[in-house]
Amino acid sequence: MSVSDEHADDGHGEHHLPATEDWPHGFGEASWWPFVTAIGGSGIYVSAALLVLSMGENALVSQTVGAGAMAGSVGLFLVGIYGWLYHAFVSDFWERGTDYHSDKTLKFAMLLFLGSEIATFGAGFVYYFIVRGGEVWTQAAVPEVFGSLVIVNTLLLIASSVTLHYSHIALRSGNRSRFLKLLGATLLLGIVFIGGQVYEYYEFIVHKGFSIGGGIYGSAFYGLTGLHGLHVTMGAVLLGIVFIRGYYGQYSAERHTSVSTASMYWHFVDIVWIFLVVVLYMGANLV
Repeated sequence: MSVSDEHADDGHGEHHLPATEDWPHGFGEASWWPFVTAIGGSGIYVSAALLVLSMGENALVSQTVGAGAMAGSVGLFLVGIYGWLYHAFVSDFWERGTDYHSDKTLKFAMLLFLGSEIATFGAGFVYYFIVRGGEVWTQAAVPEVFGSLVIVNTLLLIASSVTLHYSHIALRSGNRSRFLKLLGATLLLGIVFIGGQVYEYYEFIVHKGFSIGGGIYGSAFYGLTGLHGLHVTMGAVLLGIVFIRGYYGQYSAERHTSVSTASMYWHFVDIVWIFLVVVLYMGANLV
């Protein structure tokens, strides 16, 4: 049975394009969604550059252009992620789980993806350490950013990793009710974290006058924390999809591949946040 036939049998493939037959012969299980996601992700970086160019007295572009491009790019990125996840996990596995080979393949693909994420954040940290050790840093205005709010946010994110870990354990033990409750708690903690970061930005920009245009530290701070916030938001979307699928009984002790991959991603963004707190928040004012 071909892939297209299999999709026709389960009643999902005919409603969700692009289908495999849209591709040239030989592409196999292909999808347009990774390209849509990549275009959206690239647009985010371009939009960030436009926002920087729109600042200052001699702005090269309008702030409206940068803000509009950012909103459109983020929207396209999230739509691509949703389509990609649906195509990879839902349409083929609505009534059945992955076999051993698919399970290992998808987990390895997530590891490769996390490797690219490590490179992305690593480049940001390298940039920060370079400017941190340069002479220009001595002239930079570095406000006090470490406080009770970041401590609370950090504890929330660490707690979310703990609840997600035990949620996965409950699923593998066959306790579906406990799995859903702990997964829901994880999602709630993640949403509160995102809200806390938005509130922190509000406090810094409105009350302290510390914005992305506030010097070399401002660009590094908002660049790295904003990139992380985007990843947490994407992680919350992943967990939301997993929660809905879990609610409809699509997971079991033997079938939980997407729970595993989403957990890997969430734990990764938690670890990155700890590095950000140590380097950007606690270490910014150290001589």
